Amino acid sequence: MFATTQSGTTLLINLAGAIALLLWGSHMISSALQRGFGTPLRHWMGRHLKHRGMALLSGVGITCLLQSSTAVSLMATSFTAAGTLSLAPALAVMLGANVGSTLVVQLMSFNTAIAVPLLMLTGYIVFKMRDHTGFESAGCALIGLGLMLLALSLLGATLEHIESTPVFRAVMSGLQGDTLIALAVAVILTLVCHSSVAVILLIASLAATGVMTPVTAMVLVLGANIGGALPPVLNAGTAVARRLPVGNLLIRCAGCGVALAFMPLLVRLADNLALTTPQLVVGFHTAFSAVLALVFIGLTAPVARFLERIFPEETRAGDPGMPVYLDETGLDIAYIGLSNSVRESLRAADMLNIMLDRLQVLFQTPEKGSRTEIRQLDQSLDMLSAAIRAYLADLAHDGLSDADADRAQEILMFVINVEHAGDILSSSLAELAARRTRRGETFSDFERNNIALLHAEILTSQRLAVTAFLGEDHDAAHQLVARKEVIRQIEATASREHFKKLRDDKNAWAESGDIFQRILRDYRRVHHHIAAVAYPVIDRRGDELLARVDNNSDA
Repeated sequence: MFATTQSGTTLLINLAGAIALLLWGSHMISSALQRGFGTPLRHWMGRHLKHRGMALLSGVGITCLLQSSTAVSLMATSFTAAGTLSLAPALAVMLGANVGSTLVVQLMSFNTAIAVPLLMLTGYIVFKMRDHTGFESAGCALIGLGLMLLALSLLGATLEHIESTPVFRAVMSGLQGDTLIALAVAVILTLVCHSSVAVILLIASLAATGVMTPVTAMVLVLGANIGGALPPVLNAGTAVARRLPVGNLLIRCAGCGVALAFMPLLVRLADNLALTTPQLVVGFHTAFSAVLALVFIGLTAPVARFLERIFPEETRAGDPGMPVYLDETGLDIAYIGLSNSVRESLRAADMLNIMLDRLQVLFQTPEKGSRTEIRQLDQSLDMLSAAIRAYLADLAHDGLSDADADRAQEILMFVINVEHAGDILSSSLAELAARRTRRGETFSDFERNNIALLHAEILTSQRLAVTAFLGEDHDAAHQLVARKEVIRQIEATASREHFKKLRDDKNAWAESGDIFQRILRDYRRVHHHIAAVAYPVIDRRGDELLARVDNNSDA
């Protein structure tokens, strides 16, 4: 009796270890490829996924590469939430991602025993080949693939011993004929594992023991499909971010409902094809996702409109300095965290634009309310800037790729410079405008015209700064730097003409002249911080060109 218990315990430990190794291999592939190639893939998706057919194929390809439809869902969700990808093509991406995950399962289901040592050896060589993030990521992905194949072989060997135990047969018999329990078990297992690929492979391994009927196998596959769509839904932080994962979940649930309704017909079809139960698991999983893609690819637009109605854009209330997009989910996936940081940084830039507008009103028609609003906006801007900096500091504890680290530095510099520009507007320029008001004076036409000219140039430079930052636009960055000379010339000309007027007007107040000179200087300081946004973009382009020269010389 003791020996039997000990043997059963050992088998359970071996089973748990094989499943853990399978999940770890899947995690290694996904995290390594996202770290090394996630940002280029994200940029490519943002530029090319406008047509639903292209979006479908892209979802297939990227999922095959990343080995995770969940990762693709998080990537596409970040685009739709940011507004850079409309919901309809994003739904097409998810239809393709579901098909791509089935191709991964098919690849893993082959007998690839010889591939295990080859993949691990190749992965280690690639990992050690060069000190470069791309090589390291590719090497880790190959090792992860080898670990998954090794885990599958261990899983099969363990299940061969477990299938004869009374407990295993009792558990499997409990699933037979009870559709809801089997469905719920697969949903919960996939939700816990965060990998539908791993769970489908586990189901196929269980089916190979011969203790599972075709009906139970297909129901478990349906449950795995539902469970695989749940993590992105649970991780979505805003209503807009919920649209895509909820849409994907609804499509899978609709497909599962239809499949369950026609289950007797599907069983007869499987019998006619003379498939073994493991082949049925893999084939049914592929057919399910392929049929959903064919049916819903033409319905992405109406489904998108429906989702937009049930998840409307949220109106932000309260302090605008509270972050909206800094979702904790993005801290573990670099490109999502960077995308969240960029969106919050654009909110900071919008605050600076509002402060500039209120300052212009303050110079033209002094209002006490405008000065108070500028001060409040500056406090909100400082709060938001601090939140973004803290978020970037916590981003990707496992390390960032070189490109992602450079982008994080660009975001950090953008936020810091916007914050400093806001401080100048609030603490200096608004105060100088109010000082004139307290003395019962107004700005002369000459002063107002030059202030308006500088103000317009600042707004133009601010738009260029956002363009350079958002699109990493090298040309816009150079234009922004070149405009520093324009601002300098405007300041010098206005200062020279103003001193001339003071000399000619003996009744002019010296302090009034000093206030205007300080306003000119502070506007130039504001522009200095706005123009500083261009330098990280220019420096990165210079590094890329230098790397190309080095690579060409090596070749």
